[in-house]
Amino acid sequence: MKIVSYILIALALGLLIFNATKIDFDAPFEGDSTVAVICVLAAACVIVLLLILRTSLTIQQKSKR
Repeated sequence: MKIVSYILIALALGLLIFNATKIDFDAPFEGDSTVAVICVLAAACVIVLLLILRTSLTIQQKSKR
């Protein structure tokens, strides 16, 4: 699970960076920039959720000992 979460975090980070380059900062909520902004927010949420999952699994392992 540890390796899978790291791979998913890396993929989400790659998508976040890719979509951040597609944002038109003069008009971020018009045209294709809207999709890019939504994808950046979604990738950020995925990263946060995976980090929470990793933390909860670590706490669960320590509480079982």
